[in-house]
Amino acid sequence: MPDHFYVYPAYLGRGLARSDGRRLPEADALVEVTSQEILDSARRLGFKAELEADKQYPRRFFTYAGRVKVTKRAGTSKIGFLRAVAADVKKHRPAGAKK
Repeated sequence: MPDHFYVYPAYLGRGLARSDGRRLPEADALVEVTSQEILDSARRLGFKAELEADKQYPRRFFTYAGRVKVTKRAGTSKIGFLRAVAADVKKHRPAGAKK
């Protein structure tokens, strides 16, 4: 079993359907989230992460939004990680920015 998982911006994208890749409830999802925001948030949360900017999400093959490779930690599920990242990005976005 791999020691990492990948996070694509589509996982957190508000306005996307679940069939388009969104993994969080619409209320928790983010508007126009970027790979860089996910990377910064993962690092703030104490995860080892690296940006792979030239990658694309297979369900949205027409956009190169990149992805973030995150090293797993014991006791943290992927969905738990996604919820924590979404909350952290909302917290650190400038006032007046799209949440």
